[in-house]
Amino acid sequence: MHTNTLTAPETDRRPSLIREAGLGYFPIALIARLPFAMMVVGILTLVVSARGSLGLGGLTSAMTGLGTALIGPLLGAAADRFGQRRVLLIAGTVNSLLLALMAWLAFAPVADAALLVVAFFIGATMPQVAPLSRSRLVGIIGRAYPAERRTSVVGGAMAYESAADEIVFVFGPVIVGLLATTLSPAAPVVGAAVLALVFVTAFALHPTAATAVASRGEHPDQAPARELFRLRVLAPVAGALGMGLFFGAMLTSLTAFMAERGVPEQAGLVYGAMGVGSAALALGVALFPARFTLSARWLTFASVLVAGSVALPFVGTVGAMTLCLLVIGIGIGPTLVTQYSLAAGHSPRGRSATVMTMLGSAVVVGQSAASAVTGLVADSAGLGTALLAPLGAALVVLAAGVAHVIASRARR
Repeated sequence: MHTNTLTAPETDRRPSLIREAGLGYFPIALIARLPFAMMVVGILTLVVSARGSLGLGGLTSAMTGLGTALIGPLLGAAADRFGQRRVLLIAGTVNSLLLALMAWLAFAPVADAALLVVAFFIGATMPQVAPLSRSRLVGIIGRAYPAERRTSVVGGAMAYESAADEIVFVFGPVIVGLLATTLSPAAPVVGAAVLALVFVTAFALHPTAATAVASRGEHPDQAPARELFRLRVLAPVAGALGMGLFFGAMLTSLTAFMAERGVPEQAGLVYGAMGVGSAALALGVALFPARFTLSARWLTFASVLVAGSVALPFVGTVGAMTLCLLVIGIGIGPTLVTQYSLAAGHSPRGRSATVMTMLGSAVVVGQSAASAVTGLVADSAGLGTALLAPLGAALVVLAAGVAHVIASRARR
């Protein structure tokens, strides 16, 4: 992590984000977000296997995303208001129980509607580990670093967080596939329940959870809620939604691509190629010069994402698809880092967790919606049309970046 020297005369100690957060914090926060990444694909796999209906599986995944969209930001607001610890403990426990219930209900003689209801509440109670981790690190940086150092350190922290997101969102589906193939279709959902109970609890009880807790008997100083609806906040949220749409559309269309070649079970492994360049470039963002502004980064790497997506419908071999995904990955990591860095910088006073949760929820909503829609498109219109879906999502990401630039210039 980034290390800088304090200039304050009262101390010569060099602040370190690893030391301030604690070395154990980062692996705990990484594993605790795995259930979030496994949720959509795991439930889709479970329902399709148990009920034999791709349509029901897609609808169930969409209900999960809907629950996250409607309730996820409220969990972030509750964390801003009451502290992360109690919100995470309650949400993590309830979510773990609901995941276990879904694993049983899928094979039980109950109506399909019961699955849809439980899926909604799974999404609604999904612990918002990634955005709350970002909020914690921003709080630690604000407390430990002098003002002139904070922007660069926040950029480094957001780079790490985005790389961590890439790891779980790319390899989460791989884990789901391995568990479902080697054990049972219910294994990924049960595994997510165990991870949520153990590691989300550990994340909630970690000392860093106290960084955003209000003093006893006092309400935190917060900007009005209407500040959340400024374009400077909503543009990164729209960009994160586009990234979620891309993840869902890419994974589903890639699965159809591999199925045509008789190896659908290898889709997760090929999909992992996208995460190689993405994670590497996400971590490399901290090395970009300051004159390469956040707005310029968004437009540059979103354009790379669009360019890589244009080639998808013309790919004919697995090797060519892997190469295309490597190029696409170059655009994903830096774009996510930029979106979260801008969101951190534009978060209204006292609402950092809320804004970060809005972005995290947008990713999951986009992923679940695109997974369902792209699957239907692949069934009805064929693979060629389905491979256009990632391009549409990439254009959403680029359009959100353009909107941010326009809003920034209007403010100036």
